[in-house]
Amino acid sequence: MNLHALLNQRQAAGKPIRVGLIGAGKFGSMYLSQVKHTPGIHLLAVADLDPARAKAALLNVGWDAARLGATSFRDAQATGTTFVGNDAFAMIAAPELDVIIDATGSPAHGIAHVLACCDAKKHIVMVNVEADALAGPLLARKAREAGIVYSLAYGDQPALVCEMVDWCRAAGFEVVAAGKGTKYLPQYHESTPATVWPHYGIAPEDAAKGGMNPQMFNSFLDGTKSAIEMTAIANACDLTPPRGLLFPPCSVDDLAHVMRPRGVGGLLDGHGMVEVVSSVERDGRPVFRDLRWGVYVVFRAGSDAGREYVRRCFKEYGLVTDKTGEYTAMYKPYHLIGLELGISVASAGLRGEPTGAPLAWWHDGDLRWRADVVATAKRDLKHGEALDGEGGFTVYGKILPARESVDTGALPLGLAHGCRLKRNVGAHETVRWDDVEFDSANALQQRAIEFRRAMETHLA
Repeated sequence: MNLHALLNQRQAAGKPIRVGLIGAGKFGSMYLSQVKHTPGIHLLAVADLDPARAKAALLNVGWDAARLGATSFRDAQATGTTFVGNDAFAMIAAPELDVIIDATGSPAHGIAHVLACCDAKKHIVMVNVEADALAGPLLARKAREAGIVYSLAYGDQPALVCEMVDWCRAAGFEVVAAGKGTKYLPQYHESTPATVWPHYGIAPEDAAKGGMNPQMFNSFLDGTKSAIEMTAIANACDLTPPRGLLFPPCSVDDLAHVMRPRGVGGLLDGHGMVEVVSSVERDGRPVFRDLRWGVYVVFRAGSDAGREYVRRCFKEYGLVTDKTGEYTAMYKPYHLIGLELGISVASAGLRGEPTGAPLAWWHDGDLRWRADVVATAKRDLKHGEALDGEGGFTVYGKILPARESVDTGALPLGLAHGCRLKRNVGAHETVRWDDVEFDSANALQQRAIEFRRAMETHLA
């Protein structure tokens, strides 16, 4: 609660946190719109495969062209300007920077960027939750061993849920469920970039004019992004994943009733789980007071002799509870995505603390982690077909307990791109490692495969 004061101190001392951003897409642009207003922060560099696009993004969110004229990292530091280039690894290695933001969305690039940050001793904020879902437990462990911060990105739902879970536990409550809202119907699992826009109520030509990426938007719809984000939350908060999300329709007023164990009248397998609630009923009607854009945590009064007193407090202060008065919820109706990312940058740069990170730990040489996202066929897939990854035409992501994923040889969703099937896979079946073959010439992907395989080998 004192980040702004600490940032002002850094500003007054002339020692701002020096930040480098990888990827100037939508999330990156949202951060760029805010960082220019933040004291104690110097956006020293931006790295993008298309530097001209990156400069256009900066100008589009109100940057002065004169601030983008730096010719090197050293020049940017000396003049207080920003250097825009195309080499992310050169930026990570540059001694002038303190914190790196990965806003690429590429799992393989994300793994490489984190490992480079470990070598260069740079804190890293991972907007790239796709990489976190694929290999976050081992990446976070490597970062801790290197003495750097590996952090989920504030503004995205996983970090916001981590904050709510931490608040809940620090106040002495038991977390019953945590997650987010979304728009979901079962048929969305089969949605493709060719069918996505009617589900959003957007004309395809309008989407094209707005530069909207159909595969990216489809990943929000087909359940993949929800599985990725709940995996990140489960691994960061030590919560239990279901065997596939339920997506129950649920209003904010019904969270305490619906998101509790079945044994007491709810829908969950037990206490301490992640789950996503839908903003529409199964017949397509909107849920009244939905949580489509927000996050939540359900908690309970406790199981000891003092719970009656806590239940009375819940009632006295107007909390909405289930009929027993024991279960209640807190929620945040919106998330501001990249507009809030500066919280993670400040926390890493000032306090050396992440705004959420996988809680993987070693035990007798093994690595313990909770959840995984596996590639699942959208339709009957044929031998020889190429998989096209998150939000595409071939697979969607399904959350599973990590132990089940590894024991059954499930293919992680983050690697289900650019590989070909060696056999047929039926609709809604899990794609497995043995079902695919990879391009051995793709060095970046091969490195990601090796890293993920190492993480699986060490799973306790």
